[in-house]
Amino acid sequence: MNPTTDATTTAGAARPIRRAVVTGGAGFLGSHLCTELRRREVEVVCLDNFLTGSAANIEHLVGDPGFRLVQCDVTDYVHVPGDVDLVLHFASPASPIDYLKLPIHTLKVGSIGTHHALGLAKDKGARFVLASTSEVYGDPQVHPQPESYWGHVNPVGPRGVYDEAKRFAEALTVAYRAEHGVDTAIVRIFNTFGPRMRPFDGRAIPTFIRQALAGEPLTVAGDGAQTRSVCYVSDLVRGILALAGSGHGGPMNIGNPHELSVLQIARDVIAATGSSSGLEFVERPVDDPMVRRPDTTLATEVLGWTPEVPWTQGLERTVEWFREGAGLPQAGVRAR
Repeated sequence: MNPTTDATTTAGAARPIRRAVVTGGAGFLGSHLCTELRRREVEVVCLDNFLTGSAANIEHLVGDPGFRLVQCDVTDYVHVPGDVDLVLHFASPASPIDYLKLPIHTLKVGSIGTHHALGLAKDKGARFVLASTSEVYGDPQVHPQPESYWGHVNPVGPRGVYDEAKRFAEALTVAYRAEHGVDTAIVRIFNTFGPRMRPFDGRAIPTFIRQALAGEPLTVAGDGAQTRSVCYVSDLVRGILALAGSGHGGPMNIGNPHELSVLQIARDVIAATGSSSGLEFVERPVDDPMVRRPDTTLATEVLGWTPEVPWTQGLERTVEWFREGAGLPQAGVRAR
């Protein structure tokens, strides 16, 4: 592949994207972005403090001359020598178990970290993409959630540290676009799953897979009627990079508009793992949203993007990765 002709390009920009910075690049989503950018022969600078990221997620890129890893915290001063065409700001604790344990750092990376990442984009004249979240909609009173919905968020609840960090980050991103002319975009990411998820990060799908492979009961919050829309990671990455290359400012929902109940997800995990596990119903967390489904009309109209990997196929791939890569016990799993 010729990087001069095939590198990702930004509409209206003076140059193609040949060099990108990914903050939080050793995390679940960040590492998949790094991998895909290198596949497209974009040079990548990965910034991560490994607070929630993992070196194992990017070990396949180490030694690649087009990949550079810098261990740093974006809440400190951020400096990247040389030209930068794209800044993807994905640094942040993102699972409840992390941001409940690290509330102040979560707020700092959403505010100070976003400020530093935007400053880097401004200094380099780079395109900037903020990884926001469906959590800005809170426990929504509008369903499905379009980008025009302002949300229903409890700022002083336990999830507020993450929700409000991302809402502030969106406001700061818009301010940099208006005041400094930085070429910014905001992507609101809905539930995503796939290889490299941490088995103990507290999210439903990796938790269910870990429990099923260990032959343990799957802990379903409430009665399991609450819904989620889950997108396989390769579809999400494709959508994010399409937004990065579009010149659109967002905010833009990227996620799977197909809705599943948490109970259905648990039952599908049991089937996909061949586990003999049962279900255990536990108390729902405070401010746990009852519904979550993106209106992806904007992404389809502007980017031509729709998810392609079916839920069952993505689940099979994820289960296989957990079997092979996560080193989990597998007692109680039936022969298949």
